[in-house]
Amino acid sequence: MTDRLVEANRQYAAAFTDPGMDARPVLHVAVVACMDARLDLHAALGLELGDCHTIRNAGGVVTDDVIRSLTISQRALGTTSVMLVHHTGCGMETLTEDFRHALEQEVGQRPAWAVESFRDADQDVRQSMQRVRTSPFLPHVDDVRGFVFDVTTGLLREIDPVA
Repeated sequence: MTDRLVEANRQYAAAFTDPGMDARPVLHVAVVACMDARLDLHAALGLELGDCHTIRNAGGVVTDDVIRSLTISQRALGTTSVMLVHHTGCGMETLTEDFRHALEQEVGQRPAWAVESFRDADQDVRQSMQRVRTSPFLPHVDDVRGFVFDVTTGLLREIDPVA
């Protein structure tokens, strides 16, 4: 599969022209989202190349590494807004910390990271918003909004941070 992707890159590069952008997102926004393959964030949000920083992980959960990326995004590259995007039917809703324990049993080493699974996407968005808003490393926490993307309709539903 990797060879196929590398070949696709060769074809892409053959027609590529340098867009002349720097690393600072044009819209000054960072989007934190799940890595789910069903989410085409640029298309769903009407974004173009260079518009935003996109940070993705399993569940779109705000972990220490997401805070690290957001801190660099804000302090070094000028973003001021954060958009959090979870989605319906997320695989993280089916996992528990038992996944981590089973992994430890299999490989003989306990992972240093938490699974960060959840049962309620809305509540996890609220928790993620709170983690961003309370981070001492992030200077821009006034414009932090969270959403759940419906994978069957393509619509975003905004989550009230205090519900």
